[in-house]
Amino acid sequence: MAPSHAEPSVAGPSYLDVERGLWSWLTTRDHKRIGVMFLAVLLLMFLLGGIFALALRVELLTPGETVMGRLAYNRAFTVHGVVMVWLFLIPSIPTSFGNFLLPLMIGARDVAFPRLNLASFYLYVLGAVMTLWGVFQGGVDTGWTFYTPYSTATGRAVMPVLVGVFVVGFSTIITGINFITTVHTLRAPGVTWMKVPLFVWALYGTSIIQVLATPVLGMVLVLVALERVAGAGLFDPSRGGDPLLFQHLFWFYSHPAVYIMVLPGMGVISEAVCAFSRKRPFSYRVIVWSTVGISFVGFLTWGHHMFVSGQSTFGAGAFSVLSMLVAIFTAMKIFTWLGTMYRGSLWVSTPFTYVLGFIFLLFFGGMSGVAVAVTSADLHWHDTYFVVAHFHFIMVGASLMAFLAALHYWFPKMSGRMYPEGMGIGTAVLIIFGFIATFLPQFLLGNLGMPRRYADYPEAFQPLHVASTAGASLLGFGFLIVAIYLGWSLRHGRAAGRNPWGSEGYEWLSDSPPPEFNFHAPPRFPRPPHDYANPGANTEVEHAA
Repeated sequence: MAPSHAEPSVAGPSYLDVERGLWSWLTTRDHKRIGVMFLAVLLLMFLLGGIFALALRVELLTPGETVMGRLAYNRAFTVHGVVMVWLFLIPSIPTSFGNFLLPLMIGARDVAFPRLNLASFYLYVLGAVMTLWGVFQGGVDTGWTFYTPYSTATGRAVMPVLVGVFVVGFSTIITGINFITTVHTLRAPGVTWMKVPLFVWALYGTSIIQVLATPVLGMVLVLVALERVAGAGLFDPSRGGDPLLFQHLFWFYSHPAVYIMVLPGMGVISEAVCAFSRKRPFSYRVIVWSTVGISFVGFLTWGHHMFVSGQSTFGAGAFSVLSMLVAIFTAMKIFTWLGTMYRGSLWVSTPFTYVLGFIFLLFFGGMSGVAVAVTSADLHWHDTYFVVAHFHFIMVGASLMAFLAALHYWFPKMSGRMYPEGMGIGTAVLIIFGFIATFLPQFLLGNLGMPRRYADYPEAFQPLHVASTAGASLLGFGFLIVAIYLGWSLRHGRAAGRNPWGSEGYEWLSDSPPPEFNFHAPPRFPRPPHDYANPGANTEVEHAA
């Protein structure tokens, strides 16, 4: 049930009203406005990636050519992968909700480097424009991984895409540096490391991965460019190069990138589970240290993408064990969330529905990841639809459930409005069901031997492809409903009040939407976040002279 103490916001201009006009947004240094601008562009990228996903599923309705030829299919899945991975999933939660909420959650006025924050947004937009120009004008068909030697030998215009992703990587690094510095230097008095909100811990761990791993991606993209332009002979066997070197460098970044996508989502879930269970975390320290553990071990597991590459038996075994260690840290989080919900006063809301979807997809996808980490099993499933289904459950499904949970949980904070809760819950159920219906048949297809990235298949596989396309249609319809009711709510939704969820999170001490500098007075946080045993203990007070 909803809390009865959701008081109205304090009168005064919010960050939305303090300045008017497009120019004030384009030149802003307010982290909240920058977060909103990131969110708007990210939603456009998600729309574009989703359209191409539906086009792929329509093509796969029947064996042979349905709506596009094989070359067009290769280009379409490249656009889908490039947009969804590089332009949506990796930057999604940190750049939008992270930018908006991190200073609020630690009692700061802004991030450490506001101008650099705005620069990261424009770098992202520049990189996205270059990438999209490349994939559409150049007809790139390498897939989102740019595997050599194909990406170095193809006649397609790969260079603009490489440069665009390189620029987006710079935006990611700047965001990570900004977040790390902000957490270290701008925490309000009383916010010790063991009182930092769990979402901030997740952003902190993600930022470390971004800063340490993304330069490796930039380096390998530059090497591919050198190979194409100057014939450097790094990856081309005919010039003495080794294509497996590319895979090692690429996956050294790209496997930690999985946690750049999922780890912020875990932080969202930790916040929402406490808020809608009306309980403090079952173990705050377990969630914190499992976050640190995932951030560290994620760097040591890239080799499980290369079990069939001819690596040594010892190397394959070591990468297999390390991959399973990540599953242990993830299980620690899942059991802590379930322990928090146990005997809690559960409030079934739209964000909480997405929380349940996240936990299911993370558990199911994580278990399939453990299965793929077994070398003998991976020999059968490698490069099949089983892997496609696995990484969509983890990279797309779990990340997307967390993104939608964050969008609905913090929508009142960002806009000051509420959305129709009944429609939100019903649509959440539709989206979760649609996602499972889309990718569960793909596990079965992969187990039967259906290879990924193929535009054609034997007729025996058609029923499962039809079921997958039907699920994708439900999924697309659900997203359309979300866009409609949230768009309507921005203008016509009822006023949210300062804290419509009755949450004890630090960010809810500010108005909804917050003022320009987040708080009317320096906040005081005498209690840890998520302390539902002492509701209302944290307050906003005037600064003592």
